Amino acid sequence: MNQRVMTLDEFTIQELRNYPGATGQLSGLLRDIGLAAKRVNVEVNKAGIADILGEAGKTNVQGESVKKLDEFANDQLINSLRTSIYCCGVASEENEDFISFDDDLSRNSKYVVLMDPLDGSGNIDVNVSIGTIFSVYRRLSPNGQSCTLEDFLQPGIMQIAAGYIIYGSSTMLVYATRRSVQGFTLDPSIGEFCLSHPNMRVPEESDIFSVNMGYYYLYEQNIQRAIDLFMARNAGDKVYRHRFVGCMVSEIHRTLVQGGVFMYPAFGKYTNGRLRLCYECNPMSFLMEKAGGAAIADGSRRLLDIKPDELHQRIPIFIGSKKMVEAIQREIS
Repeated sequence: MNQRVMTLDEFTIQELRNYPGATGQLSGLLRDIGLAAKRVNVEVNKAGIADILGEAGKTNVQGESVKKLDEFANDQLINSLRTSIYCCGVASEENEDFISFDDDLSRNSKYVVLMDPLDGSGNIDVNVSIGTIFSVYRRLSPNGQSCTLEDFLQPGIMQIAAGYIIYGSSTMLVYATRRSVQGFTLDPSIGEFCLSHPNMRVPEESDIFSVNMGYYYLYEQNIQRAIDLFMARNAGDKVYRHRFVGCMVSEIHRTLVQGGVFMYPAFGKYTNGRLRLCYECNPMSFLMEKAGGAAIADGSRRLLDIKPDELHQRIPIFIGSKKMVEAIQREIS
C-alpha cells in the first residue's frame, strides 16, 4: 500500500501551522529528544555485542548501581539538550543536581527538562523492555539568566509536555501536550519516528492490574485491601490478569494501550514510596490524565497537584484506567 506516513518532524511542524502564535521551541525540543532516543536505540539494539551491558562500576545519587547503558543514555540526552537552542537546563535521575546550560541561546530559551534516561535498567542484562521518561516545564526564572532549582520543583500540573520512549519489539516515542497524546514508532528503514498511534486514549476499565505481589505482606492493610479488589476468591468472581514487568515505561505503555492499573505503593524501608516524583511519576501522570486516565499518590491526593520538595523525592503511585484508580482511591482513603 502506498500510504502516506507522517514523521515526528512533519507532525510537529504541522502543529505549528495549526497554532500560528506558537514559537516552535517546544516542537524543536521534542525533535531533539527524539534524536537522542534514536542514538540510545542503536546502542540498545547492539548492547550484547558492543560491551555495553553490565555495571559501570559506580552508583548514582540514589545509591543504585549504574549500568553502562544508563550512563550512555544519560550522556546522549544531556548532550542533545545542551546543543539544542530550546532548553536552558536539565535535571536527571542519574545526577545529584540539575545542570544549567549557560550559553547565550540556552539562557534565553523557555524550557527545562527533567528525565529518567533509562528506566528499568535492571532489565538490561536479561533483554527485557526498557525506556526513557521525560517532562518539560516552562521556566519560572527570567529569560536571559541561568535557570534555578525552582524551575525544576514545580507541581506536575505545570508540565507543558511529557512522555516516554520504549525500547522493545519496536521503539516508540509517546508524548503528551495539554491538547493530546500522540504515539510514534521508529521506522528503522528510514530512521524516523512515524505517527502510528494518533490521539491515544486509555480505556476507562480493563481486566489487568500490575503490582509487585512479592511485597504484598509489606504493604499497609488498606493497600492490601485495594489489591484484593482484583483478586478472584470465588468461582463466580470477575477474573483480573496480573502483570508486572519491573519497568515503569513498559507498565505504563501496556496500560495506555490495553487499560488497567499500575500500583507502586510505599512498603518496608520505602516509607515514602520508591518511584521518583519528578522523573517518573509526574510525567507519566500528566500523560495518563491527558489520555483520559487518572493518577493518585494516596486516597486524597491527585499526584499532579503535589509540589516537589527536592529533585529526587520519592512517592507512591496508583495510575491507569480512571474507574479502576477511583475504586482504589475509595479503598485506601
